[in-house]
Amino acid sequence: MRATGLAIARTGIALGFVLLAGTAGAQTAAPTRDDIVGKLNHFEEAAEVDLSALKQQVMERAKTRIKNDPGPVNRPLIAPDLAKLPAFNAQIQFDTDTPIIQPSSYQTVGRIADALVHASLLPYTFLIVGHVESNSKTREANAILSQRRADAIRDVLVNTFKISTKRLHPIGLGEEQFLDRAKPTSAVNGQLQILTYAKLPEEPRPAAAPAPAAKKPAKKR
Repeated sequence: MRATGLAIARTGIALGFVLLAGTAGAQTAAPTRDDIVGKLNHFEEAAEVDLSALKQQVMERAKTRIKNDPGPVNRPLIAPDLAKLPAFNAQIQFDTDTPIIQPSSYQTVGRIADALVHASLLPYTFLIVGHVESNSKTREANAILSQRRADAIRDVLVNTFKISTKRLHPIGLGEEQFLDRAKPTSAVNGQLQILTYAKLPEEPRPAAAPAPAAKKPAKKR
């Protein structure tokens, strides 16, 4: 009974995403599954990026007060190799200064989930990259917020849509890698990115079980 109740609850959550998406009246049309698949399915090679080290670098750079900081327009990208990866840029709306996804974006999140289980994308892992446009907050605060928002998208994809957590790697870049460097305050710089990151390692094949030894015929007495 308990397992049945959990299954019903999970179905209800997923259905809620669909229904709220319809009633929220999204301001712009959500991308289709095929739109997203088309952006992500031309993977060639993995980027040489150490995600754990990159997270640390983002926070260290966001905290640093550099005397001769070139400013947001000229600030160098912190992970330029990410630009080589297939990318889908999603306009996900969050409540102000929080990682709470607004209902108007539920449909887009659902379409992302649909794309990630498409046959052509099943062999891959993905980065969920959070960004924040330049604003009145500190760069450190924006780096933290972008990580929390990337984590929130990962959690919905895993918990509601049952995407394997092994395939999703959230990382927040804050203001350290603007999508439009010429306009640091543009809303474009608040978009969330899904990047095709690497191929899943192949599962080792289980060793074949040894054939059972032939039974010797019983001796006649």
